[in-house]
Order: sequence, then C-alpha cells, then structure tokens
Amino acid sequence: MRDIEKEISKKLDEIEEKEGVRILHAVESGSRAWGFASPDSDYDVRFVYVRPKEDYLRLDEPRDVIEWQLDEVLDINGWDLKKALRQFSKGNATLFEWSGSTIVYRTTSDWKKIQEVSRQYFSEKAAVYHYYGTANSTFQGYLLGDTVRYKKYFYALRPLLAARYIEKYHAAPPVLFDDLLKLDMPQGLKAAIDELLEIKKKTIEREENPHMLVIRSFIEAEIARQKEIADALPDDHNKDWTALNTIFREMIYG
Repeated sequence: MRDIEKEISKKLDEIEEKEGVRILHAVESGSRAWGFASPDSDYDVRFVYVRPKEDYLRLDEPRDVIEWQLDEVLDINGWDLKKALRQFSKGNATLFEWSGSTIVYRTTSDWKKIQEVSRQYFSEKAAVYHYYGTANSTFQGYLLGDTVRYKKYFYALRPLLAARYIEKYHAAPPVLFDDLLKLDMPQGLKAAIDELLEIKKKTIEREENPHMLVIRSFIEAEIARQKEIADALPDDHNKDWTALNTIFREMIYG
C-alpha cells in the first residue's frame, strides 16, 4: 500500500474512534476518481458513516456531516447514513458518483445492500440538471477569458459527457473519464481531448494556456443542448420511501 493510502486508512481509523461511528464506505472523489488528476492535485476522500442507534433517538441529534481535514494534501469529509439516504431519495448525482468511484479506501457488505437499494432512486432529470449546472458554472466562471487553466476544461467536459451517457443509456454514468470517452462524439472532439490529456499530464493546475477552440465550442453548444434536454425530461423521482426506510432500519437495528 502506498504511503498516502496508509495515511488515509489511518485517518479513517481516527474518525471511527474519536467520533464513535462506523464507516460504511470511503472513496476518492473529484479529479483523481475521474482519472485526470494534475501532479499537484489533493486527495478528496468522501465517506458515509453510521452512528450507534441511540444517537438517532436523541432530541439533540449530532451533526449529519463530519468535516475531518482540509489542507493541501487531504480533503476528508463524510455524511451520516440518514443524510445519505435522504440524498439518494432526491437522486443526488454527487452521491451516486461516490457510490460508483473505482478508488475505494474502505467498504462493507452493508454498503453493498445500500447500493442495491439506491439504484431504485436514480433520477435522470436530477442528474442531467446537476451535470448541466456543473458544466455551465465552470464555463461562466473559468472559460470566458482569453486564456484557460486546462483542468477547467475537464470540469466542463466530464459532466457534459456524463449527461450524454444518461441520454443514451438512461442510467447512472461511469465515474472514470476514460469510460465516458467511449461515447460517440462530434468529429475532431476526441482527438482534441486526447491532445488535452497529454498536455495536462505535464502542466500544473494553475498554469494558464491558450484556448482549444474545438473543445470550447463543444462545451458552449452542449451546455445549451443539455439545458433543453433537462427541461423537457419528466419528473422521474421515486417518491416511495419504503425501500430507503427499510434499509435504514436494517443498518441501525441489524
């Protein structure tokens, strides 16, 4: 195990001991999980935990998040099980990404049960709106200037490709950017992305570069297209709480 993985495992042990919780699932999120980390990217560790059943019967319930560490190397925080299940009910795309991350630091058989239940609550409309919003925020905030940090392209490209995946397969998209690149895409875009990936491997996150017009034009057009798609999608949220309530009780009471 690499030193950083040992350090993360140690931090997770500390959280369980000092917070009195049991971690059900801990993963890498963000650029490392997506597969396009820069040489100086930090580690974004996200986890879901459960407290002893007595804590869920208190009038003064504990906070439903644990914000453990944030520095230049490690960003570690997690959600309580109740919060996570409520977010699954809303079709929270970020939580589905945690669940689908291929970089897993810790997991349990209980999480596999939760993961099975969560699939009933994936919402195409919620996910496409999320990915459209992420791409649009990146475009408006970082891609309108004369130069660009190339990593910002990926923060728009990946959500747009994720939305295209949903459009084609009607399912939660894969987390890895390489898997999304298997989708059909406009002529010239794949070659431009491959070139961008090679450049990015050698540049630091804050380096400013000239725009790649093929990529920028695709992002601008696809943002508009995905907004139209999201607006037209029917509300497909699963409003039946039965499965979530059942798995919550099983995790709390056994």
